[in-house]
Amino acid sequence: VQLQASGGGSVQPGGSLRLSCGASEITLDYYAIGWFRQAPGKEREEVSCISSTGGLTYYADSVKGRFTISRDNAKNAVYLQMNSLKPEDTAVYYCALDDSDYDCDTPEYWGQGTLVTVSS
Repeated sequence: VQLQASGGGSVQPGGSLRLSCGASEITLDYYAIGWFRQAPGKEREEVSCISSTGGLTYYADSVKGRFTISRDNAKNAVYLQMNSLKPEDTAVYYCALDDSDYDCDTPEYWGQGTLVTVSS
């Protein structure tokens, strides 16, 4: 199973990006999907998670109020809208499929990562 993450790029502080996560070999509908990030020299951290139905969401404190996770099961896709980006948001962002339908504590399959750089 391969997830595809896309939408990264370079933006100035205060800018916005929208990340997308898709899959061609699995239907995402039944699984919680999470976005994780890893900055240089730092451990990977969970940024956000959405349950299979979209009814439950989680955000790390560092992104609350700035990032919004959503999913479109008809398009087999999950999105992460990132607004008011800060330099500390610079990282490689990964989407991951969890074997649960409500949280992202046990990610099972990962996308290849997409780089987000926030710099003036």
